[in-house]
Amino acid sequence: MRKISVLLIILFINYGYTAQTVLPGIDVLVRDNFRELSGKRIGLITNSTGVNKDLISTVDIFLNTEKINLKAIFTPEHGLRGSKSAGEYISSEEYKNIKVFSLYGETKKPTKEMMEEIDILVYDIQDVGLRSYTYITTLGMAMEAAAENNIEFVILDRPNPINGHKVEGPPLDTLFQSFVGYFPIPYVYGLTPGELGSFINEEILKPKGKKCNLKIIPMEGWKRTMNYNETGLLWVPTSNHVPDSDTPFYMAASGILGELNVVSIGVGYTLPFRTFAAEWIDPDLLADKMNALNLKGVKFRPISYKPYYGKWKDVVLNGVQFYITNKDAANLLLVQFYFMQVHNELYPDKNLFALADSSRIKMFDLVMGTDKIRKAFIKNYKVEDIKELLTEGLDRYKSVIKKYWIYK
Repeated sequence: MRKISVLLIILFINYGYTAQTVLPGIDVLVRDNFRELSGKRIGLITNSTGVNKDLISTVDIFLNTEKINLKAIFTPEHGLRGSKSAGEYISSEEYKNIKVFSLYGETKKPTKEMMEEIDILVYDIQDVGLRSYTYITTLGMAMEAAAENNIEFVILDRPNPINGHKVEGPPLDTLFQSFVGYFPIPYVYGLTPGELGSFINEEILKPKGKKCNLKIIPMEGWKRTMNYNETGLLWVPTSNHVPDSDTPFYMAASGILGELNVVSIGVGYTLPFRTFAAEWIDPDLLADKMNALNLKGVKFRPISYKPYYGKWKDVVLNGVQFYITNKDAANLLLVQFYFMQVHNELYPDKNLFALADSSRIKMFDLVMGTDKIRKAFIKNYKVEDIKELLTEGLDRYKSVIKKYWIYK
């Protein structure tokens, strides 16, 4: 028995095994015998991430019980199976004789005609915890449609993979509202889908007279300090370039810069969101300069690689791969700006914003949620010039969202 116990400890240390501690909302719903949905006509907003703890899809769970009358399925960007590329137009289809309406095609908001046979809209999608990920825009638009058509809205809650405390970046300036930034929340917003839904309902829809009849099916066992690896749940890729639950941290650290499309952040290679690389960079020099900054929770190593697809297919790129060694200590958004600062010191003739198309600069601002940060940064390419701007409005946001917390 002692040998077995020692073996289990070794396995835990070596492989980071975590016992399953969290029940997602779908599992709570099933355990409670579909109480909130029984006998109602249901429209389900979901995709491949909508699964229970055993990876059985919510669609199939609903189809295989007499308690649920599933009338329609609605899908966000990337489609029902998650197979579509970012930004790819998605048409409506059918799945097992159920109509599947695309909310990333001709319409991005459920229409009255789509919902004419529906009593309750149910939302079950895993998010990444970042404002620019379009699933939460779909959530808000669907809630608004439910309010306008007097349809109940139910969110089956899921973990925020980053955690429920980390908040970074200023709340979105509504002048920069778009599908990649729809709500006045920070870039890293620190809420679960259920909590975010409550925030949207009370802070955004209610003042417009569009508050919906919202119900949350909470998780069990989730705590605000947890990142996804600590939940014991298995990760389903939320889209093509988010293969594991660590990727959202890296997306926050490189994805805004990636919108410029002038240096590679690893998309097109095996390290999406984990690199800063270009043809002209000296990888050893860049790694030395980045590590010399002593950024909390982040380390860098030189790397050269050849992307398999995308803009730099078959081109040898040089730069750094970065590692988030302390998820709580790292200031994620600043990592990409520190790279741009060092890059400008080393290669002043390769001005990253001057190299970018105007459309890509516009996307940078939309994803950032303002143009103030870009305009302040490019004056001197110094992180110190934008630190205060990156925290504007955060104290108020943190104070407001506490009343929508479901979990401690």
